[in-house]
Amino acid sequence: MSRMDRHKKQKSTEQLFARKTIEKKNDWEDSWEENEASHSRPASSPPPKSSFFKKKPKKQKKKHRFIRCLVTFILLFFAYSGISFFVGQQVAKSDANLTVQPEIFNGMKSADGSHNILLIGNDSREGETARADTIMVLQLDGPAKKPKLISFMRDTLVTIPGVGDNKINAAYAYGGAELVRTTLSQNFGIDTNYYTTVDFKTFEKVIDTLFPSGVKIDAEKDMSKNLEVPIKKGTQRMDGLTLLQYARFRMDEEGDFGRVRRQQQVMNAVFSQLKNPLSLVKLPYAAGKVMGYASTDVSMGFLLKNTFSIAKGAGGIDRLSVPVENSWYYGETFEAGSVLVVDSEMNRQAIQQFLSK
Repeated sequence: MSRMDRHKKQKSTEQLFARKTIEKKNDWEDSWEENEASHSRPASSPPPKSSFFKKKPKKQKKKHRFIRCLVTFILLFFAYSGISFFVGQQVAKSDANLTVQPEIFNGMKSADGSHNILLIGNDSREGETARADTIMVLQLDGPAKKPKLISFMRDTLVTIPGVGDNKINAAYAYGGAELVRTTLSQNFGIDTNYYTTVDFKTFEKVIDTLFPSGVKIDAEKDMSKNLEVPIKKGTQRMDGLTLLQYARFRMDEEGDFGRVRRQQQVMNAVFSQLKNPLSLVKLPYAAGKVMGYASTDVSMGFLLKNTFSIAKGAGGIDRLSVPVENSWYYGETFEAGSVLVVDSEMNRQAIQQFLSK
């Protein structure tokens, strides 16, 4: 190979090496520029938004919407209840046959903070203050947060403050609801904060208002003696008058014991019937009627506050009869005649245990 040929070959090799070097350099520069471009933003692009301005998740929006709907429903419910209660109360007060007289009542809360209601049923059709036909204590806001009902048999011998030993139902004739309250407190250790005194006509009207189709109840037996309406044994729907007759009947071998049991059965049936949504809708109006017809100091606020407790009673209410089993015997006194002589301490403990569950 000549010198000229060797020179040409060497120059060709150097040019090829230089070209490869430049291509590698260009590839590295292109790669660096692409990398820079991927991390840079145009000057006109807005800065990234802070997380504070991010849109709220859809779930959170739905939650807030549900809360707003719930609050609105509660407000509408209270507004409706208040108006219905007021209308029912005014309808009752406009009744020409209304003879309601408010009573003196110095109610007291129970030791556990509950507000027991003293329920008294009396027959004032003859215009005279009679002995209490029915004495019950209803608890709505106790530890159980459900209705609890205690019935006191009218022939129970007790010590009436300022009067002496007599039947418990005589306390109402001597001093009204207030004397019944102090008698219960002194003999059985149960305090009541509110009272409601209802005559039989009021009971009928309230039942017919709440349950136009009657109250479903299973009558224990055939009853007709001294009743305005005869009753046949078996399941049936009773209007206010029939239900009252059933609750008051005691012309059988059980006497007052059977009557108290049936009174509790009636109360349980009334609460159970509140499962019907239509009955619940009518409840504020009926409650207003009770307040209008009855002598009472139960406030509308107390009833509204315990609406859910009342609704729980639709599943059945807890019941207790006083005197409790094996705590009494029959006796005779000069003042009261035939009575139930009771162990006060045993019944006091039974009441405390019943209300504390």
